[in-house]
Amino acid sequence: MHWDRLICDKRLGLEHYNDNKGGIRSDFQRDYDRLIFSSPFRRLQNKTQVFPLPGSIFVHNRLTHSLEVASVGKSLANEVARSLRLKYVGEPWIAKLDDIDEIVAAACLAHDLGNPPFGHSGEKTIGAFFSEGDGQLFRSKLTEHQWADLTHFEGNANSLRLLVHQFKGRRPGGFAMTYSMLASIVKYPYSSLHANEKGKFGFFSTERDLFCRIADEVGLIDKGDDVFCRHPLVYLVEAADDICYQIMDIEDAHKLKILGTREVIDLLLGFFDDNRKSHITEVMKRVADKNEKVVYLRSCIIGVLVDECAKAFVDNEELIMQGKFTGCLIDHIGNIPSAAYQACSALAYDKIYRAGDVVDIDLAGNQIINMLLKKLTDAVLYPERNYSQLLLSKFPQQYDVEAPTLFEKIQAVIDHISGMTDVYALDLYRKLNGMSLPAV
Repeated sequence: MHWDRLICDKRLGLEHYNDNKGGIRSDFQRDYDRLIFSSPFRRLQNKTQVFPLPGSIFVHNRLTHSLEVASVGKSLANEVARSLRLKYVGEPWIAKLDDIDEIVAAACLAHDLGNPPFGHSGEKTIGAFFSEGDGQLFRSKLTEHQWADLTHFEGNANSLRLLVHQFKGRRPGGFAMTYSMLASIVKYPYSSLHANEKGKFGFFSTERDLFCRIADEVGLIDKGDDVFCRHPLVYLVEAADDICYQIMDIEDAHKLKILGTREVIDLLLGFFDDNRKSHITEVMKRVADKNEKVVYLRSCIIGVLVDECAKAFVDNEELIMQGKFTGCLIDHIGNIPSAAYQACSALAYDKIYRAGDVVDIDLAGNQIINMLLKKLTDAVLYPERNYSQLLLSKFPQQYDVEAPTLFEKIQAVIDHISGMTDVYALDLYRKLNGMSLPAV
């Protein structure tokens, strides 16, 4: 792959249109601004990251997480671009490297747009509805590819769909984002037919042709059978996400008193060598607030991990460009931060993701999404029924419940549910169960 092609400001749906606006904003900065002002991005403020929302103690939601990932991603990209400019000095396209930070920042903002309510358990619930729930009855009526799309439902693939699909009444190209930005959010550049044991894939069958067009334009390596190599900037988006969710989940758990101060401080000091650890310990002695101690440690760790992941990218750039790099950047950092990161992962799995309140959200979300899927799919399949007509009247107009195929009708239901906030999904669940009425 070659940077000259990988950095492409052509817009999906506007390929033959060039307004030459000029000004100080690049097309990639416009991508960022479009996302910031979009409804799907705003809705992330009421979607669970890990811990229940809302609460008396402010913890991260999908929106604050995405903003932080964008900040870290931009720093990572700037470090990488600085090294690449030295390596490729004299190349006629070198100015394109100046856009890397804006592409990565926009991709970071968009990476969670397709996630349904109630965190990652919401993704699993949608897939399980079809693989082991009431949705099994559709199996014989769908193609193998369509069935794989549903049973392996994936938020990453749904993010791409949200950005590129022409919803009813909307313009071609969806958000009309740049090709490079769209390629940079696809962590798993292959179809659902190749989903691994974790059910990960990058695009639904309905967006297959669009992704292939993007991949061809930016020069992604085509391995055949709807499998491509990642766009190199995906590694930076992924690393920024890995850095933020791991460290910020621990900070939130400390605020909520799920983890003790001493335990967290000892854990986080593990990212540093003895000299740096000694300096950080001295600084923390001058801070009385326990939460501020953890905030200071978190900021130091993010700095270390940004440097380490940027170095891992630059050191392995040739392998990345050849499509031969394995794993993610966080797997290739130095021994000390790597051991500390793994310790954080182990603790998070043991004490955070299985905490009582977190499991309660998973259980409630499972019940809510299953019920909504059941009732809404029934409504689109049997629109002549009185109850269906009432329920269909609540569908946003952009979701085509009258689509010509069964699969597209089911997708319209999933589009609607995955776009809901936690609060809206819960409110609709209560109303459909007769548990809530206006002004009662």
